[in-house]
Amino acid sequence: MIRIAIVEDEQNYIDQLTGYIERYEKEAGEEFGIATFRDGDQIVNGYNGNYEIILMDIQMKFMDGMSAAEVIRKLDSEVIIMFTTNMAHFAIRGYQVDALDYMVKPIEYFSFSQKLNKAIGRLNNRNLHYMAVPVEDGMQKMGIENITYVESQRHVLIYHYKGNCINSHGTMTELEKMLAPYFFYRSNKGYLVNLKYVEGIKNGCCIIGREQLVISRSKQKPFMEALVNYMGRVIK
Repeated sequence: MIRIAIVEDEQNYIDQLTGYIERYEKEAGEEFGIATFRDGDQIVNGYNGNYEIILMDIQMKFMDGMSAAEVIRKLDSEVIIMFTTNMAHFAIRGYQVDALDYMVKPIEYFSFSQKLNKAIGRLNNRNLHYMAVPVEDGMQKMGIENITYVESQRHVLIYHYKGNCINSHGTMTELEKMLAPYFFYRSNKGYLVNLKYVEGIKNGCCIIGREQLVISRSKQKPFMEALVNYMGRVIK
């Protein structure tokens, strides 16, 4: 199921887009879960990263779509955002929030279906699994395959994700169990490593980019075995 949010302050457009999605379901054999919001502030407040696609009106009463998208993008770098608007020039700013596309009202079904095809194509190309972690000002959604490694410092979990560090709470033991199916392995007490990003082993450390993460003595043999097994799966 593809989870899609419609953020639109006019009921007639909510009804139209909902009808278009339902028609697309029948024609393309896709299944959607649809949530609707009447203003940008409604989707931003308590945002939980529960959507793959957001259809966002730009002009709304309390929080406009561009402002809402800016807030959402800070929490969720993966969700696909497409704007709907009466005037195309408003949507040009969409590149600032990595919007996939925009639709100019009145929206015709053919144009809508083509843009929805484009969005689903991007989803299929990603083929990512996601997780959401608590952060100081809410939550952060991440594609698991894009996490290079996680380190633990004084009960704080630091996720190294797309060149950024995201601090969260939790235990390394629980996280290790959750991420084991995605080829993460502990190199020592403080590091949980995504084997996908290990470039080599040198001087008792695994190399990830410019980082050298220590492999404890007790972990050296099982870590190497896990790395060799992962490489074998990739080569096949």
